[in-house]
This record gives sequence, structure tokens and C-alpha cells, in this order.
Amino acid sequence: MDLSSYATVLPIVIICYLTGVLCKAVKKLPDRFIPFIVGVIGGILGIPAMYIMPGFPAADIITAISVGIMSGFASTGINQIYKQVKKTEQKTEQKPEQEQ
Repeated sequence: MDLSSYATVLPIVIICYLTGVLCKAVKKLPDRFIPFIVGVIGGILGIPAMYIMPGFPAADIITAISVGIMSGFASTGINQIYKQVKKTEQKTEQKPEQEQ
């Protein structure tokens, strides 16, 4: 199996990312539950993806669920990378202003 087959999990990552954004918008839902929720959504989406998507990197249901869960967790990681880059950019913008 080559690495290009892993591009088929991108739709799951995107759906899980958008689910996480939606969960973040719900003020009554604590942030600590978001990774769990996107992991479960990813696991659920992994099953139909195995049957629908050609080249999906899973041949059985257990592997499909695992790939889906990891895709959900990857969406949380992508969000954290974005937040950290944004925080770093804000710090570098504030630094030159403080030096003047």
C-alpha cells in the first residue's frame, strides 16, 4: 500500500474538523470532550468509507474504525497546529512594538 491511499481519509478529517468547530460553538459543551467526540465520529465514518471509497486503507471493519478514529484525532491536531501558529504570529507582531 502506498502513501497516496491515505489521501482517502482526508474527507473524514475534514468532517471531523468541522464537527469539532461546531462542538466548540456549543458553549455548554466542555472543550475536553471535543477530541472524544471527533474520534467517535471518525470511527463511525470509517465504516461506510471502507465500502464507498476506492483505495481506503482498510480491508476489515476493525481497521476501518481505527483509521476513522485516528482521522478524527488528526483533525484535533490540525486545529492545535493552527492555534499555535496563530499564537506565535501574535507574539512576533507584539515583539517589535515593545522594542520601540
